[in-house]
Amino acid sequence: MNNEPILVTGVAKRVGLHLANTFLERGIPVIGTYRTQRSSLATLQQKGAELYQCNFDNDSEIDELINSVKQNHTCLRAIIHNASDWLPDNADQPSSDILRRMMQVHVNAPYQINLALASLLNASTESHADIIHVGDYVSSRGSKKHIAYAASKAAQDNLTLSFAAKLAPKVKVNSLAPALVIFNPEDDEDYRRKALEKSLIQHEAGLDEFQHAIDYLMQSNYVTGRVLPMDGGRHLR
Repeated sequence: MNNEPILVTGVAKRVGLHLANTFLERGIPVIGTYRTQRSSLATLQQKGAELYQCNFDNDSEIDELINSVKQNHTCLRAIIHNASDWLPDNADQPSSDILRRMMQVHVNAPYQINLALASLLNASTESHADIIHVGDYVSSRGSKKHIAYAASKAAQDNLTLSFAAKLAPKVKVNSLAPALVIFNPEDDEDYRRKALEKSLIQHEAGLDEFQHAIDYLMQSNYVTGRVLPMDGGRHLR
């Protein structure tokens, strides 16, 4: 990889934070987005990350992000769509609002960003550039409690197919579909036990495994238009 920047959305915590830190430690410039101010962002800025506060539920903020990136950069090595929202269907708001929000964050925002920044990806001096949508295992099987969320992730996978065809051969477009990556600190033992029992491997994937999957997709010269599962064998349970 050269020193062309990678745009990573949702860098304030967990997977996005790990990706941003790893790329920065490799000497790769990172453009990051976040919704909520967190102490972790100060560390990223100290390492040289270019950060933008952007609520993907707001089209005007998405437009501002796009305009800023285009004004400040002439090329991009990759876009990693990690920003996500997660509302259960029994959340305390109208079901139509839940579906709209899930689709806005997981489909509308990546759609707008991919279209607007495709020219920067095509300007990369690497042999190829990449778009990676961070999806979810449930996109291929649905969810009883998160129907809107699962539907939006399935739609995001479909973006992968369309953009892979549209932007080939210069830009490869893939999805990564993880199940359990890491637990949250507040997850209790009963929840952890039940979650681990859902997979054949029966342990967390971990942040390094996630990074390996991203690296594989970015380093491949041939894989495009695919959804890469990272689910510990849940499909065989």
